[in-house]
Amino acid sequence: MTKKEDEFQAKIDRDIKIEPKDWMPDAYRKTLVRQISQHAHSEIVGMLPEGNWITRAPSLRRKVALLAKVQDEAGHGLYLYSAVETLGTDREQTIDDMHSGKAKYSSIFNYPTLSWADMGAVGWLVDGAAIVNQVALQRTSYGPYSRAMVKICKEESFHQRQGYELLIHMCNGTKEQKEMAQDALNRFWWPSLMMFGPSDKDSPNTVQSMAWKVKRYTNDDLRQQFIDMTVPQANFLGLTIPDPDLKLNKETGHYEFGEIDWDEFFNVVNGNGPCNKERVSARANSKKNGLWVIEAANAYAEKQRIKKKVA
Repeated sequence: MTKKEDEFQAKIDRDIKIEPKDWMPDAYRKTLVRQISQHAHSEIVGMLPEGNWITRAPSLRRKVALLAKVQDEAGHGLYLYSAVETLGTDREQTIDDMHSGKAKYSSIFNYPTLSWADMGAVGWLVDGAAIVNQVALQRTSYGPYSRAMVKICKEESFHQRQGYELLIHMCNGTKEQKEMAQDALNRFWWPSLMMFGPSDKDSPNTVQSMAWKVKRYTNDDLRQQFIDMTVPQANFLGLTIPDPDLKLNKETGHYEFGEIDWDEFFNVVNGNGPCNKERVSARANSKKNGLWVIEAANAYAEKQRIKKKVA
């Protein structure tokens, strides 16, 4: 290691935040660009499965809550795109990388939301998994990312409670409503476990990310934490986790679970999931159709700048 690299690692080891103007290794910068941009893309693409149900929400209360949640996700994406820009990236290029398939986003958002109960499952499971991961990211070593996560986590906690409260009502409703809730759990359970990424033995970036404190816990540690938290919640709802191998190990206090279908995970990540093409196309078309707004705003800003300069 060079002297600069030694000094950089010493700051990391002392839990001193790395700021945009600080020196950092190119590999650290690239790791952050990849991780933060993927996180930003996930927030923006994640609006689509829920936006699909805004006009079909069963009550005004549910509609308002879902609208607020989707709006929050848009804000999260903006925070994170701003954070990744501090690393010297171009926001529009970052977004175009996602549209071209060069950059990825969370695999969970390539699954369809087929019923209203899915809005509960997404809030409870998907946002619940996100919280487990993102609470740890509040202590990540890069300052702008760490600070963005504080606000995001506060809002995500409301999203998780909103989804769980929706399922409580459905599970205490009619027989058909509870069956819808069980069906949603059956479809979203395994994809939610995949959200934490591949197992540690198949995750090439984990060791270095842990050393840099970009990540504080491994994928498998976070996945186990999520399972231990969620199984009792499913029991309270009276729902059955779709895993015949799930059982509590009384010695460790952790739930043991079945094998995840990693072939499915990598297939979805590589663009072959149920909704990959639909999701990317929707985001690309949204940008294309909204370019006139960006151009008009930039033109107005330039006009104001010239007017101020002349004055």
